[in-house]
Amino acid sequence: MQWKRHFSGFAFSFVFVVSYFTNKFILSVLKFTYPTLFQGWQTFIGAVLLLLFGKLGWVEMSRITRSAALPWLPASLLFVGNIYAGSRALSQIDIPYFFTLQNSSHVVSHVILKLVHRGKRQRLKFISICLMLLSAINLPLCDPQFDFRGYLWAIGHVLCIGKLTGKLKGPC
Repeated sequence: MQWKRHFSGFAFSFVFVVSYFTNKFILSVLKFTYPTLFQGWQTFIGAVLLLLFGKLGWVEMSRITRSAALPWLPASLLFVGNIYAGSRALSQIDIPYFFTLQNSSHVVSHVILKLVHRGKRQRLKFISICLMLLSAINLPLCDPQFDFRGYLWAIGHVLCIGKLTGKLKGPC
């Protein structure tokens, strides 16, 4: 019975990893060089799934006004930047290196939360954040297929996703 509680987490992790391998295959092996078109395809699939889940009753959806949607504009732009820069970086960087850099987005969100909320610093969390940052800084030195443009796009991806999660999270 314990596995039923963790099934959704396993399913999410599986779909997450498979989607990145699929994206890497499409961007690198098939040499798909139109990330904006690819981003539109991903957004279309996400919208279709959201509408399907709404019809099934898994997600509650209602209409919103323009004034209610306006505060979400910066987060929407960060999301677009996240997908675009992530697609460009993923096409030029191997998946393990990309995942290591993507995990360093926690550093950005942690710094944003500390600047905004000025909470008490947790020693273990601070040490793990420093280790993530150290691994991301040393990563290009260990990459045998180092591509400066790929890492530049990855930094843009990390900043967009870190700023986005820093805006959406509450205090630490």
